[in-house]
Amino acid sequence: MRLACCQHGIEAASAENVERALAAIAEAASGGADLVCLPEIFNVGYFAFDDYEQGAQSLAGPTLSRVADAAREYGVGVLAGSIVEDLAASAGDGFDVPAERGLANTSVFFDRDGERRAVYRKHHLFGYESREAELLVPGKSLGLAEFDGFTLGMTTCYDLRFPELYRELADAGATLVLVPSAWPYPRVDHWQLLPRARAVENQLFVATCNGSGTFVETELCGRSAIYDPWGEVLAEAGSDERAADEPAVVTADIDPERVASVREEFPALGDRR
Repeated sequence: MRLACCQHGIEAASAENVERALAAIAEAASGGADLVCLPEIFNVGYFAFDDYEQGAQSLAGPTLSRVADAAREYGVGVLAGSIVEDLAASAGDGFDVPAERGLANTSVFFDRDGERRAVYRKHHLFGYESREAELLVPGKSLGLAEFDGFTLGMTTCYDLRFPELYRELADAGATLVLVPSAWPYPRVDHWQLLPRARAVENQLFVATCNGSGTFVETELCGRSAIYDPWGEVLAEAGSDERAADEPAVVTADIDPERVASVREEFPALGDRR
């Protein structure tokens, strides 16, 4: 299976953000991608906190509807990295949502037919130099879906710092975890260390999909990457002539049998106490 992480440009509350995301899906599909991942809050922009309320949408809203259409048109699976979800609007549209109303950082996985297969609301809300924890409601359910022989797990950005979530996904059968993000400078070392550790300790693939762009004084560090169950880097932004934080489509061919073979060769998960 060919996986593509679309590190496209994101601006604060720009209508062009969705157009860039759709163009990136088309580019990934033209390159043979089977599964495409978009960045965190790719439509409004993660650090555009003042625009969250106005930019919030239902799960049936225009942004996710257009992504579903793209998945169907190109015949690819798409993790719509995340949007700001209006939980009350989603409930009004008939969706099952948390009892607590407000806004959520929500990712949605669409299958090749454009059908919604899983919804994940970010569990760990970032409070450090961020208003996310103030503005949003945390999710509580795991995001899991089956696709092309993989069991996909979904987490978002800051979730990387909480290994218990990844172990819970591994115990639930996940063999690939997608991580839409809006990871900024200067914590580049953490951005590269944490997903590699999550891959090694759970013996599964981890793919990080960051955005590219600047918000006031905050700049996203890009460097999207795909790690195998040994923690080896299969592909990463910046491996060509472009800078690692510039727009890019990062692709790698991955095989679910690789997870089984690594776990059989080095059965660390069975040695837990």
